[in-house]
Amino acid sequence: MTEKSRGLKLGTMALGLVLLLSGSTVWAQGAGSDDWREVEKESKRLRRDEIADQALQKLLASSIKADTLYEKAYGWAAFRTVKAAFVFSGGGGNGVAVDKETGERFYMKMATAGVGFGIGGQSYDLIFLFQDKGSFYNFVENGWQADAGAQAVAGAEGANAQTTFTNGIAIYQLTKGGLMASADIAGTKYWKNKKLNKPVD
Repeated sequence: MTEKSRGLKLGTMALGLVLLLSGSTVWAQGAGSDDWREVEKESKRLRRDEIADQALQKLLASSIKADTLYEKAYGWAAFRTVKAAFVFSGGGGNGVAVDKETGERFYMKMATAGVGFGIGGQSYDLIFLFQDKGSFYNFVENGWQADAGAQAVAGAEGANAQTTFTNGIAIYQLTKGGLMASADIAGTKYWKNKKLNKPVD
């Protein structure tokens, strides 16, 4: 074998090795990217769990009536909402719905839009209690939109305190100051967060 042909052969082998290593690096980076995305998703799930659990505990500590309904409820959900207004108002948020019987958690999103006359924003929590399995899974799987008469009512001592389920659901609103006596939630939509829910085996 001449020096030239030997050099060509070595060059071809070296090129093949470089391509092989490059391919392995790309594959490793791709796998690492997938792993990182899953870590990021899990971090978001844990954060939503923490916010939801804290909101529920705050509600139950604030209202004996809510605590009584919670004991009767099949499941519950909590959403952290951020709402802003500048002529047109709108808001959005994230939350989690929990099956009390199985402990399974379903991550969800929400959005609302309407007409407002203020400037500014506010953050609050909405807590849902579901009377039975049907109302819980209808909310989770099919989503839900609050109709024109939907309100979140509470108040530790108020006359408007939520004492029963309405169409299978009881809704409470918590602000930094505590339970709201009445809050209009008409037009608010809730649906499953496809990115955060783990695929069913």
